[in-house]
Amino acid sequence: MGPMALTPLITEDYWMFRVRLSPSQAIVAFPKFGTIGIGFAVEESSWNTNLPYTCETERIYEHIARNKGDESITCEDCVAAIRLIQDAVEDAVAAESGGAA
Repeated sequence: MGPMALTPLITEDYWMFRVRLSPSQAIVAFPKFGTIGIGFAVEESSWNTNLPYTCETERIYEHIARNKGDESITCEDCVAAIRLIQDAVEDAVAAESGGAA
């Protein structure tokens, strides 16, 4: 058997950053195989629809949009939430490495 990567237990404590978009949905950032992934907290069509925070904001949104789940959530709000999370992750990575983003 070759190398294997296992996903840790996914609970509310697993998310690093969260931007709530509605009472039932948020965009979250979480550790994922050596990087930080961004996706929706509640995923209906796939439990693994996310991209690394280093991807272009609009590309992340286009990739995860199918899991929005609430038509009252706008594209603009999602893109703004992704940008907030990308900025927060970059600040956290910079702080961890002792440098500026």
